[in-house]
Amino acid sequence: MSLIAKRAMPATIAVLRQATALRPKRKKESDGLLPSAAHISQSPNSDHNTGFAVDLTHDPKNGIDCVELFIKLQDDKRVKYLIFQERIWSQAKGVTVYTGSNPHNKHLHISVKDNYGYDKSSWFPWMGKAKIANKIVSKVKPLPKKDIK
Repeated sequence: MSLIAKRAMPATIAVLRQATALRPKRKKESDGLLPSAAHISQSPNSDHNTGFAVDLTHDPKNGIDCVELFIKLQDDKRVKYLIFQERIWSQAKGVTVYTGSNPHNKHLHISVKDNYGYDKSSWFPWMGKAKIANKIVSKVKPLPKKDIK
């Protein structure tokens, strides 16, 4: 098992920020970057553990259709492999059946190649340009709640 990352790579963070900037009403329930303790023990070799993987919620109603993304992202040179709806794609093997414990029906798993971890260029160029206001909102992090005494 390799060391567990404390921070996700900029390329994986960019996936979620860009998706939100392009489709601000999208659902985020299955979004994910870094692993939980359970995920680490269940999948010790997962790219989430090193910060090189991201999960993007499937929400076709609000413009994030992972069926489409699974196909289109196969052409992105940064992608190491994709998992969605019990299928896994890699450049070496193409699309094959995925037999892991999570079928990835609610989200698309994107693993980024090691040499592209800092590449924040557009992940979804076919989806158009995000409005400036949406780009700003997608980068804002909520402040922690303070206890009022």
